Amino acid sequence: MERTGSNLYSIPNILSLLRLALVPVLVGLASAQRGDIFLVVLAVSLLSDVLDGYLARKLGLVSELGAKLDSWGDILTYAAMILGLHLIWPDIFDKQAEFLFAAMMSFILPTLLAFRKFGAYPSYHTWGAKLAAVLMAPAYYVLILADADSFFRVVILFHLLVAAEEMAITFILNRPRSNVGSVFYLGSDLSGRRK
Repeated sequence: MERTGSNLYSIPNILSLLRLALVPVLVGLASAQRGDIFLVVLAVSLLSDVLDGYLARKLGLVSELGAKLDSWGDILTYAAMILGLHLIWPDIFDKQAEFLFAAMMSFILPTLLAFRKFGAYPSYHTWGAKLAAVLMAPAYYVLILADADSFFRVVILFHLLVAAEEMAITFILNRPRSNVGSVFYLGSDLSGRRK
């Protein structure tokens, strides 16, 4: 159930705003090469990402505004994660450069396509995107703390599949939408487009 009169100061939106506020903190910590504190603040940010969506659904506070805040929080947090690798752990960054480029493209290409078609940032929040976001946190920490990259690379490849699905959704939709479960649940939009 989606509420139309979204309240900026609902608990889920406050958590998304917190995540957005933590982005400059992460950038500052990365610039100061404070890896230990960077990882702690990042953990708080990623936890707020899990909680905002859960609470929005649990409390019946799902909204277009909340979806957009969450999406902007996602992309800016991921950008801070990449910057953190570049500034704090440059050796890891160099080893993963191709995969990090692929990760950036998995966000940039669907966004550009949606902006071109709808003039808006896509906030689809597909099941695949939610799973990819949940997997990214442990993959990032394992990459840094254990210097093990296999799981990280698999998660990035999964992000590419999610990006392909998001682009397919953009091609299919006739108008922008938020919170689309999957490309396979767009039956009404598909039938409307074929007519």
